[in-house]
Amino acid sequence: MSSKYTLPIALSFGIHTALVAVLLFGDFSTAPKPTPTAVQMEPIQAVAIDKSKVEAQINKIKKQKADDAKKLKDLEKRVAAAKNKRKKEEQRIKNLEQQRKKKEREKKAADSAAKKAKAKANAADKLRKQKEKEKRLADKAAADAKAKRLKEEQAAKKAEQLRKKKAAERKRKEQEARERAAQQKLLEKQMAEEMATRQKARRQQMMTEVSRFQALIGQAIQRHFLIDEATMKGKSCKLNISLAPSGFVTNVVIGKGDRAVCDAAKNAVYKAGTLPVSKDPEVFKEMRTISLTVAPDKFN
Repeated sequence: MSSKYTLPIALSFGIHTALVAVLLFGDFSTAPKPTPTAVQMEPIQAVAIDKSKVEAQINKIKKQKADDAKKLKDLEKRVAAAKNKRKKEEQRIKNLEQQRKKKEREKKAADSAAKKAKAKANAADKLRKQKEKEKRLADKAAADAKAKRLKEEQAAKKAEQLRKKKAAERKRKEQEARERAAQQKLLEKQMAEEMATRQKARRQQMMTEVSRFQALIGQAIQRHFLIDEATMKGKSCKLNISLAPSGFVTNVVIGKGDRAVCDAAKNAVYKAGTLPVSKDPEVFKEMRTISLTVAPDKFN
């Protein structure tokens, strides 16, 4: 039962109990009124009782008891109803309390779960931010690496282009050098061939000149040669004659041949004294020391 009904019920029950006690045990006789005098008199011992009043009072008390019993029964019913209501209220309050505690537990669990979820969300958000930061750093590092790689590739490409350009330039220069060398070689070959041709022609010319002067020298020797046909027929002698640029005979060396022919040939050379020589230094160089064979039979 709720505490708000406890005090009124207790007061009502106490009042009715006291009323019943008064009705059952109370003295309802009328006391004689004292006569106002100057001197107080002793009380009268005898009491006059009115029977009809007593019965009326008894009936009244009985009626009052019946009413009180009914009221008490009604009160008990009300008390029982109030008690039942109180129990129901207590049960309702208990249920409400249980529901409140349950809600508190649920709220606490929800708060704990929310706190955990929030902590988890915060951790996840922190992790997400960390990953985002790491991703940004990784992206930046990747971008920097890519930029560096592109820069290096561009530098390498430029270096490769420069290398290829230099290689092409080197090859071009080498090709030009080879071509120049080939042209130079060809030119030198042509010049050498031309020179050889010229030298050959010159040599032939010189040899022709030498031969011509040899013939002239032979003729000069023949003019001063004393022939002895009996002893010199079919014989010859080889001479090596050294000449000065003027044609002057500086030396005569006798080679193989007949002694008589050689002596006569040597004497003829010295008698000539000066032999015909070319004014061309190159031709003279070839005939500075001239070899010739003297055969008297060929003089005719």
